[in-house]
Amino acid sequence: MTRNVTYLKWLILMGIVEGISTLWLLFGAMPLKYWFDLPQHVTIAGNIHGFLFLGLVAMFIVGKWVVPLSGWMVFFGIIGAIFPFGPFIVDLKLYKYIQESR
Repeated sequence: MTRNVTYLKWLILMGIVEGISTLWLLFGAMPLKYWFDLPQHVTIAGNIHGFLFLGLVAMFIVGKWVVPLSGWMVFFGIIGAIFPFGPFIVDLKLYKYIQESR
């Protein structure tokens, strides 16, 4: 089965960026809010993270037909985007898809 490797690479990159934004929100902006009374960092990081999260979910849904990804991969990609470190775990599976298609 041929897969759209270029789209998979973009999906992996988006997962990395979204995962980093989640970690920054949880381990950077939230401590700044509660320890140093700087809530504006959560507002900014939260908006960026929300935008990236929705983009990643949209990319998984579109990837169902473009790559094509299995329904389970789309499901686990969306669930993985919800949890910290989830996108990095899903990216490993996506990277295996790239290796399989070579």
